[in-house]
This record gives sequence, structure tokens and C-alpha cells, in this order.
Amino acid sequence: MKLGFVGGGMMAEAFIAGILDKHVLEPEEILVSEHNAARMKDLHEKYHVQTFANASFIEDVDMVFLAVKPNSAIAALEEIKVRLRKDTVLVSIVAGFPLAKLEKIVPGQPVVRVMPNTPVAVGAGMSAYALGAYADAIAEARLTELLHASGKTICLQESLMDAVTGLSGSGPAFMFLVIDALSDGGVAAGLPRKAAVLLAAQTVFGAAKMVLETERHPDELRDQVTSPNGTTIAGLRVLEERAVRGAFLDAVVAAAEKSRNLGN
Repeated sequence: MKLGFVGGGMMAEAFIAGILDKHVLEPEEILVSEHNAARMKDLHEKYHVQTFANASFIEDVDMVFLAVKPNSAIAALEEIKVRLRKDTVLVSIVAGFPLAKLEKIVPGQPVVRVMPNTPVAVGAGMSAYALGAYADAIAEARLTELLHASGKTICLQESLMDAVTGLSGSGPAFMFLVIDALSDGGVAAGLPRKAAVLLAAQTVFGAAKMVLETERHPDELRDQVTSPNGTTIAGLRVLEERAVRGAFLDAVVAAAEKSRNLGN
């Protein structure tokens, strides 16, 4: 299988790193088009993938990731559509770019819309995907093999993609804010900054890992560490008084609505 990337930005690099690290593909099987010469050189030297100033390789690949900014997506599609093989799977990771718009530009093409998040860069990403009308089970199996190299995946209806963007797409930024705030609290309580950041980050990571591996509801896990008249309930009372739960809920809904507006 040969895999192409149109655009060599941060998210494309994150997927390339995961795919190569898990030995799903070899460097010579990955081809990247990138207009920035310095970026193209960096990707080639770092990963030994094939890099090009344009997408002249498109007719040679079995799957291609459209990994450009939203305002460049239509121009990129217009550039590659005349050379796309009919059996090449087009995977869009462009935020707010619906399948209907993709399929209008490349009619009859098997297309998939993917919403990843930045932790794919460290193999702990979350990628939700929606299949287009012509994407079959073989295309889905090939795609999930690639996505699993960088984290977890879930197949959802495209109508839920804006909600995905608001939750897992924007969520890492919300968690960075939580880690920063927790570490500030640790410093205020007397901890050195470096130790506070380590304690906060590992605590968030560990809590997430418990939810994923035990498959128990977060409320149940929270109750396990909340003793009567203890330290945890004292802290939780403050969070509830400051409406932190409601603030996170509203943040996800606001991000999802922004995604919906971008798509329109």
C-alpha cells in the first residue's frame, strides 16, 4: 500500500510518526506534498519519506490524506482530482469540511472524513471518522489500521462530527488548561513548579487511563476516592460552587457550535 499526504503540517507529521513507529508502512511507501521547501526537507530528513513540491504522485497512491488548512482545501482538491484514481481512498482531516462538499468536488470517489486530535503526535490520539457513500469495508479496514497506529478510533455518523470537534478535537486544550491550573494550585500549596506540573499531568493521565481500562463510569471512580469529610470532597465542593462542571459542558457545546458554523 502507498499512502499520500497533501499537506505536511503538524497533524500529517503526527500520523506519519505513528505509522512508521508501529511499522504499519515503510518510509518509501509514504509520499508527501508540501509547498514549503524547508518543511519538505525537514520531513524527508526526519522520517526518510518521499517529499514533493506538488501532488504529482497522486495517481500512484492507494490512499491519500487531505491535511491542509480549511481555506486551502478546495484549491488542493481541484489540484489533485484530475489525477486521482477511482479506487484511491480520499481521507480528509480538514476541520469543518463535510462529506457532501468533498463528494461534490470528487464525485464517485471513496471518501472518509476524519476528526483527529493533537495527541496523535504521541500515539494517544482520538480519531473519529465517518464514511462517504463509496467507501467500503476494505477502505475502512485500511484506514483504521493506519489510525490505530496513533491512538484510538471510533466510527460515527457525520452529523456528530461537530460534537466530536467540540469534545475530543478541542478537548486537549481544555485539559492543558486543567493541568496548568492544577499545577498552579500545587505551587500555591508549596510545591516546586516542576514537581507540580509532573504531579498534575500524571494525575490527569492516570485518571483517563482508569476510565478507559476499567470501563467504569467516572462518577463511580470519583466516589472511590471521595471519603466522608475528607480532602477530596472539600475540593470537589469548591469546584461545584464555582460551576466548573457547567463551564466544561458549555465549552464543549461552544466549540461544537463554532465547528458547525465553519462547516456552513
